[in-house]
Amino acid sequence: MKKLFEIILIIIVPWVIIFWIVFTYNGDRDSKYFPDKDIHVEHKKVPVDHSKFAILQKKFKTPQEATEACLSCHNKTGKEFMKTPHWQWKQKDTIPDRGVFDIGKINILNDFCIGVNSNEELCNMCHSGYGKSIPGHFAFKNDQNNIDCLVCHDNTGTYHKSNPCKGPNLPGAGYPAVGTNLNYVAQNVGYPQKNNCGSCHFVGGGGNNVKHGDLEMAQLHCTRNLDVHMASVGKDAPNLNCQDCHKTENHNITGHLYTVASSNSNRATCVECHTDKPHESKLLNDHFKTIACQTCHIPVYAKGAPTKIIWDWSTAVKMDKKGKPIFDKDLPGHTYTYNGKVYKDVEIQYDSRHGTAVFKKDVLPEYVWFNGTANHHLLGDKITDTTKPLILNPLFGSYKDNVLPRDPKTPSKIWPVKIMRGKQPYDPVNMLLIQPKLAGKIKGSNALWVDYNWKASAKAGMESVGLPFSGHVGFIETESMWLLNHEVAPASQSLQCAACHNQKDSKLKNLTGFYMPGRDHSSLLDNLGLIFIILVLMGVSVHGFLRVISNKHKK
Repeated sequence: MKKLFEIILIIIVPWVIIFWIVFTYNGDRDSKYFPDKDIHVEHKKVPVDHSKFAILQKKFKTPQEATEACLSCHNKTGKEFMKTPHWQWKQKDTIPDRGVFDIGKINILNDFCIGVNSNEELCNMCHSGYGKSIPGHFAFKNDQNNIDCLVCHDNTGTYHKSNPCKGPNLPGAGYPAVGTNLNYVAQNVGYPQKNNCGSCHFVGGGGNNVKHGDLEMAQLHCTRNLDVHMASVGKDAPNLNCQDCHKTENHNITGHLYTVASSNSNRATCVECHTDKPHESKLLNDHFKTIACQTCHIPVYAKGAPTKIIWDWSTAVKMDKKGKPIFDKDLPGHTYTYNGKVYKDVEIQYDSRHGTAVFKKDVLPEYVWFNGTANHHLLGDKITDTTKPLILNPLFGSYKDNVLPRDPKTPSKIWPVKIMRGKQPYDPVNMLLIQPKLAGKIKGSNALWVDYNWKASAKAGMESVGLPFSGHVGFIETESMWLLNHEVAPASQSLQCAACHNQKDSKLKNLTGFYMPGRDHSSLLDNLGLIFIILVLMGVSVHGFLRVISNKHKK
């Protein structure tokens, strides 16, 4: 019996331990995370009661009068604000290897509503100003009274911009909605709240969560399961406002949206609160060198409302059997094939004004290498290749950025992104993306959403930006990259090791050029490892066998 026990202990147990390690070990899968911070933010309150100011008791006939009253006290704020991208819709920025440009909405096209030029009156719904701008220039004649102070500082929740396309007699060009009580709003201003920022940033691209995918109205009233930072419901809800992360000084707001920015500056980062070693596990902290926090902590986005993932403008302007335009028609089925890829569990919608749109909820991110800088396809840039999708804002970065000698200024990390895909108009003769005129109220104005004529719309839009138009309209596949930063999940829902370190369905299967343990297969390494394990097992077995024989001879 004793001999049998020795055989089991010395020979069999090592094999069991080795097999257990090989087949069950999963890195730091169960390592302890630092718990989410017990963040309790005391939101600043305006130190004065604006309702007591006599100048705000005066009946405002126009919103400009309200702004003039604001600037009578905040007498340096107007010039300060008019220098910011929120006013100018552009900023001086450096595109690596290209130079310094004025970059912003005024000269960058996207694959949503394409561009603002010739569409200023509608696009100004999300501009912090009043009045129709000079085409192509959001200067508003440099009149400080055209600044819309209330859209950002309203604390009543009653201030909204007018949508001029919903009626011929509605005010447009960024004016407040009819019936807005300007005095009531002006007397109840304060520091911006989530709903102030969200009035534009949650509904960009034509609706709730359409554009970003991780910014939506649900974040105004949600639990930590939807967004651990912005949650306002539940025991541990920190209820952060946007500026708690996007620090603001002199109306300059930190944070880069890389669809309209290019340089690695003025950014809002996780380490400002969480440091660069947020875990108890050294292995997980080491991952921070090449993996963005968002990669593991935003495993899914568009948790509340679906986001648009495909927009095909080439199908627009089709009419029904009676020759009438089609509005917001839900198409049957929940599967859509685009560019050879099948998208499941989607919602498909058709509209004569916009073409075909595909929406999806609970979307899994895609992943890219990113070093904090980006390129842009600007208005007037030539298209050089129509055989593949035109990437409107290529994000710079590569695994090679992290190979020694490593540049500490531009390290690359793996980031989660929403990739917006679509087909948008271009001039196949001049090889230029087309800026179409979309919005309008009157037939014959060449607005696509009124006249349903691509050539007329393209001609009017290109004239507005001073670019040639050949008279021909084609459609080209485009992609834009939207870095994901919001809808951070609780730590318990973050990605585990096996999500990436596996051969069958790694989250990072599309990132190549480097070796990832558990994901990548190498015959040489596999064979060497197998030989090593066999030799170890043989050594253990032989050693155990000799020990048993040796003990027998001694007896």
